[in-house]
Amino acid sequence: MRKLRVVIAKPGLDGHDRGAKVIARALRDAGMEVIYTGLRQTPEMIASAALQEDADCIGLSILSGAHNHIAPRLMELLKEKGLDDVLVVIGGIIPDVDIPKLKAIGVKGIFLPGTPMQDIIEFISGNVRTRV
Repeated sequence: MRKLRVVIAKPGLDGHDRGAKVIARALRDAGMEVIYTGLRQTPEMIASAALQEDADCIGLSILSGAHNHIAPRLMELLKEKGLDDVLVVIGGIIPDVDIPKLKAIGVKGIFLPGTPMQDIIEFISGNVRTRV
């Protein structure tokens, strides 16, 4: 069986990537194939990486507060590229008031600081698209 492929990205100008690296390692340890795109990724770069890597899931790590700008643009690009079935999750500092808006545009999982790694692993495993 093919491993789940997860693209982990740090969009925007936030230069703090320790959390993204911790998540990447936890997902790898859980048997997923993880592609970490690095810091300062644009929505265009993330969508392109998802297409090139045949991603099942995109995980965004956002601590800068730019989620209301980045997530809608990414979701638009994924739809344009025919990748609207790729699971998108966000981890980071997300105010409660923004969560319904993010879910309304198609972000499936939102994980705040302190979320147990196992919860994130189980969410991704249980919610990725099914492959033919």
